[in-house]
Amino acid sequence: MKVNIENRTLELLDGDITEMQTDAIVNAANARLILGGGVAGAIRTKGGPEIQAECDKIGATFVGGAVITTAGNLKAKHVIHAVGPRMGEGNENEKLKNATLNSLKLADENNLKSISFPAISAGIFGFPIESCAEIMLKTTIGYLKGQTGLEKVVFCLFGNVSYKVFAKQLKQEIADLSLGGAKE
Repeated sequence: MKVNIENRTLELLDGDITEMQTDAIVNAANARLILGGGVAGAIRTKGGPEIQAECDKIGATFVGGAVITTAGNLKAKHVIHAVGPRMGEGNENEKLKNATLNSLKLADENNLKSISFPAISAGIFGFPIESCAEIMLKTTIGYLKGQTGLEKVVFCLFGNVSYKVFAKQLKQEIADLSLGGAKE
């Protein structure tokens, strides 16, 4: 599913984020930047040890924050490590919004034209996928309507269930904002 926002593309895919060829992919990271399981584990496995080595040099970031590294052996050029909230820690919605927004800003600061996101915090961190879709899509659409060098934002979702939730939410956002039609 693709939509056009201010001559920029917002796309939803069901796939493997480690195979994306965007300038950056986003890692759903923990605050200590240790590439463990889930998306981070797949990035570590396919990208190689240099990504973790760079994370180790950075050290850590805060929940809602984002840092950038090279992408090792991945098809993308960079990995943006965004720290989403764990469900139950408090102020989760704001923290997820900040993780999304800080990733987009970091892409712009590094003159990147394209970025791929997973559903941050919706895996082992326990964030409800419906709320994740709403927060991440609203934040991204708002960002794309402003001043940005980004030309394409992809939500690369793992599994048909996540894709359907994001597609339903994107259709709602389009209806709410009168952005025009979506293309399957």
